[in-house]
Amino acid sequence: MHTLIVEDNVLVASGIKAGLELHGFTCDVAASASAAQLLIAGSQFDVCVLDLGLPDGCGLELLHQWRTRNLVMPVLILTARSTLEDKLAGFQKGSDDYLTKPFDLQELVVRLQALHRRSAGRASDWLEWPGLRLNPATHEAWVEEQPVELARREWSLLGALLQANGRVLTPAQLHDSLYGFEQDVGSNTVNVHVHNLRKKLGADIIETVRGLGFRLGSAYCKGCA
Repeated sequence: MHTLIVEDNVLVASGIKAGLELHGFTCDVAASASAAQLLIAGSQFDVCVLDLGLPDGCGLELLHQWRTRNLVMPVLILTARSTLEDKLAGFQKGSDDYLTKPFDLQELVVRLQALHRRSAGRASDWLEWPGLRLNPATHEAWVEEQPVELARREWSLLGALLQANGRVLTPAQLHDSLYGFEQDVGSNTVNVHVHNLRKKLGADIIETVRGLGFRLGSAYCKGCA
């Protein structure tokens, strides 16, 4: 799950990032409203964790700008402001959830997973495709009712393709899902992970759409003739 963390406190931001990444999230951090705007313009995020006290403006105003532009990315406000008036203002500006500091990391993880699930229109945590099931909350992967062990990046790539529901994702989109906006990795890493998934799950699990990118195999069924 590609997550934008908007937080100006370096220690808090790094702690959130490290904690979420342990649960399989891919995170980018913005320390200001202007930095968040640049990241939003250059990448696509599944969810956002938004602090309100930013050095160049209020997080509520940033959220209001996003909603005015019809940006539907789920946003969880994470702040020390805990009064009822603060919470009501957050929801009125377009927040999808509100959590106060200090907070429990596990609660943040579960809330973000729920936001992402609801934004995708799913009632269940499970992502499903013929012959294939993944659970983002528990990191379980099943192929033809058999559990499969996947590396973190393989799991993230497969999850991104499942969430795309058959649509083609470009290598750049998959790169963002795996590594985030700032991490500098080799240009061939997505192809390496695709290759490894095909070895583990079958050659037809992922289709290459020449000149565009990748999508789940339309007729994938491991073990079928």
